[in-house]
Amino acid sequence: MTTGRWSRPIALTIAGSDSGGGAGIQADLKTFQAFGVYGASVITAVTAQNTLGVRAVHEVPVEMIGAQIDAVAEDLGADGVKTGMLSSAAIIEVVSDRIRHWGMQRTLVVDPVMVAKSGDRLLREDAVRALLIHLVPLAAVLTPNVPEAEVLVGRSLETEHDLRDAARTIHGMGARAVVMKGGHLAGDPVDLLFDGTSFHRFPAKRIDTPNTHGTGCTYSAAIAAGLSRGQTVLAAVSHAKAYLAGAIARAVPTGHGHGPVLHEWTLLRQPIASALSLLDAS
Repeated sequence: MTTGRWSRPIALTIAGSDSGGGAGIQADLKTFQAFGVYGASVITAVTAQNTLGVRAVHEVPVEMIGAQIDAVAEDLGADGVKTGMLSSAAIIEVVSDRIRHWGMQRTLVVDPVMVAKSGDRLLREDAVRALLIHLVPLAAVLTPNVPEAEVLVGRSLETEHDLRDAARTIHGMGARAVVMKGGHLAGDPVDLLFDGTSFHRFPAKRIDTPNTHGTGCTYSAAIAAGLSRGQTVLAAVSHAKAYLAGAIARAVPTGHGHGPVLHEWTLLRQPIASALSLLDAS
């Protein structure tokens, strides 16, 4: 855990910015806050998006991405790290290089963001190979959903048995642990954690809600927050799963499409009116 003047763990997110606030950097920082972890960020792309979809993507120059990582690492350090939207091979290569340089792979959570909730493609074809070569082997935890796992293994996945086979394949690509997210399969979702030896199942009841924007970002950020606190991968995934389930169940309509989950639900221990009264009294 980071020592010095900081008295709490530090987690770093390396991802794209979501102008709608429900996914990407914004979701990650909200999640870190919910776990009581100090959040730092490296922005890899600026997106114009809302709950209805992605309108435009502007990539940050790779030199600036590398400089952001160096700036955080030199001063703050990072007890946990996650990557999200890395839209090109060049971005993946510079991020991987700086992660290796600063020795951040011990607690690295890689969310292989390829497709937005709206269906918009966020990862170019040339970047898939770069992801497999440069970033997957660095991952302490890789968190693909079913469509992303299908791209990684090159075959369709329709059952829990398929997910187990895919987890073994992806683990063989170098990731030290794999969380297969089963939400895209029929029936109640079951996530699987494979550590190279054992599988751990995380079943849940499917919640009928359109407010699921940013769930993948939130899940991986929660795992990174747990790792930054010194938790084992199993404990971090277990707590992240429980946090995400609560955030989905408590989500309220926001926007006209796929609204975000309620990231701050763990912080709402007193009525907002009471919190505002404290501010008025200060």
